[in-house]
Amino acid sequence: MKDVAVIICAAGASARFGGKKKKPFVEVAGRAAFLRSIEFFANRDDVKQVILAISPADEELVKVKWGPSLSFSGVKLCQGGKERFETVARAIQQVSDNIGLIAVHDSVRCCLTDKWIDDVFQLAGEKQAAMLACPVVPTLKRVENGAITDTVDRTGLFEAQTPQVFDADLLRKAYANLENVDTSTISDDSGLVEALGEKVWIVETDRSNLKITKKSDVTLAEAIIKARPKAIPDGPTGPYIEAQW
Repeated sequence: MKDVAVIICAAGASARFGGKKKKPFVEVAGRAAFLRSIEFFANRDDVKQVILAISPADEELVKVKWGPSLSFSGVKLCQGGKERFETVARAIQQVSDNIGLIAVHDSVRCCLTDKWIDDVFQLAGEKQAAMLACPVVPTLKRVENGAITDTVDRTGLFEAQTPQVFDADLLRKAYANLENVDTSTISDDSGLVEALGEKVWIVETDRSNLKITKKSDVTLAEAIIKARPKAIPDGPTGPYIEAQW
């Protein structure tokens, strides 16, 4: 297995979420969403770097409230940009030269499973580019001026998820080509790699790997987390294991 660097994107404005807290910092079943996402990667043997990309406006909050825990787990902070592509580009600059794969993950997609991560890392190592995705289930309608004009055929349609994992040199090449791409038509890193003419392979998941976008999604995420079987630690545990973050 190749060594992996994981970029956790938490620099967005959370405009659609509303409220006083931004999405990454909202508690989900007792811990901030971005911390839950980090936990899936921080203790993996194949993950050599975890880079948390945040808004410059949130740097003081993150350092004061979570800085010691992040430092203990080897998480590096990176100041993100106004747009997601700018954020990832800045984080890529912090990736070590000896890293084989770079994974990009949404900080508020905190309902992963270890198996999905295992599978997407393995596939990316074999194919150079892989991501999580789930089949589109709902009936889709195309609408113009409030009226349905068409029912979209769902055959072969998948919802893009994260992490999206790429050969490190391939992702750097995709970002070097950013100025030649119309980013208004591309919304994820897979799209940049596809723009090079490269194939991106999928690991099929389900809708439980949701991305928190609205406040109601927090309740759904908590229900998913509580329904999942709890991992049994290998060694002895103390009374504060649930509060380790």
